[in-house]
Amino acid sequence: MLAIIGGSGLTQLANLDVMRREVVRTPFGEPSGALTFGRVGGEAVVFLARHGYGQTIPPHMVNYRANIWALQHAGAAKVISVASVGGIRADLHPGAMVVPHQIIDYTWGRKATYFEDTERPVVHIDFTEPYDARLRHTLLESAKTAGVDALDGGVYAATQGPRLETAAEINRLERDGADIVGMTGMPEAALARELKLPYAAIAVVANHAAGRADSAQAIHFTQIDATLRQAMGQVRRVIDELCRNSRP
Repeated sequence: MLAIIGGSGLTQLANLDVMRREVVRTPFGEPSGALTFGRVGGEAVVFLARHGYGQTIPPHMVNYRANIWALQHAGAAKVISVASVGGIRADLHPGAMVVPHQIIDYTWGRKATYFEDTERPVVHIDFTEPYDARLRHTLLESAKTAGVDALDGGVYAATQGPRLETAAEINRLERDGADIVGMTGMPEAALARELKLPYAAIAVVANHAAGRADSAQAIHFTQIDATLRQAMGQVRRVIDELCRNSRP
């Protein structure tokens, strides 16, 4: 079963033929909301809104451990994350879609591992390639078939939030090699790796990052909403195609 975690702009999956909803209890607390089970193009899908179905949970307060654990417990075999980001690189304009291949983690204080039991040995995971290569390839092929432009690769800078970044901070991220910036990529990706869940992301550029292009002086939130409404239609087309490709 495919799990989809929806971020800002995707609090529900309009193309999901809903069958049931289930509240899942986890050893790590409450997930962001009930899991929604259904089908897309005949493929079994479970959907979870990362920020809650009322968009009420800020990035630094999302219970990432509970979310990923709940999805695996419900039977998910792979996870697609959908997230809105700021475009740092000059060619990443609002509305662009990126399938990132790397992450730089600037977050702090988040519960970032399942292995905190002091009675057990320390557990390390290999995180050289944070996104699953096969799932990334499937996403890119699905986008191509659906007629949606998706950039193959990008470095995602995960910042703490909930405030947006200063122009100086974006300059620093660019020097560090980041192409896009968001607030939810970590520890989500690492937790999925700990549970051996293949994980990949669709990042939708909602705005130019602070200090860039039309965000040179300020970021205009009304434009972000309009951009995301249009872009999420393309995301749904990619997910439709991905589910068709997943059928036997």
